[in-house]
Amino acid sequence: MSLSQKVEERLSATTLIWLTTVTEDLIPQPSLVWFWWDGDSFLIYSQPGMPKLANIEVHPDVALNLDAMARGEEEVTVINGTASVDRDAPSVVNHPEYREKYRSLMEDDLGTSVEQFSETYSVPIRVRPGRVRAW
Repeated sequence: MSLSQKVEERLSATTLIWLTTVTEDLIPQPSLVWFWWDGDSFLIYSQPGMPKLANIEVHPDVALNLDAMARGEEEVTVINGTASVDRDAPSVVNHPEYREKYRSLMEDDLGTSVEQFSETYSVPIRVRPGRVRAW
């Protein structure tokens, strides 16, 4: 799948993306998450037992959304894809790019170490994009 240069730049620069899963009752459930885009798929780490994990198990089709800025300076981006728990993905502590991207947020904003974050957010979710809409 090919993304525009502008979308690629946003994915590299932004730290938050909305992951929308669907409950068993077909109710959309958005969650604001941290992510790593490797050019092919998204890697998101979750705490065990979170509703998004149960939702993905039942309905693996998800959407990822990048917000527009308050005055619309950035384009809205919606990425539809398929999510699954990826037991082969590295943990946060063993993922140097993710660690580097979020280290200051972990330490300064959350007051936790990379190691503690890795233990808490121990379930890797892989999202493979299928369709992208941006405007």
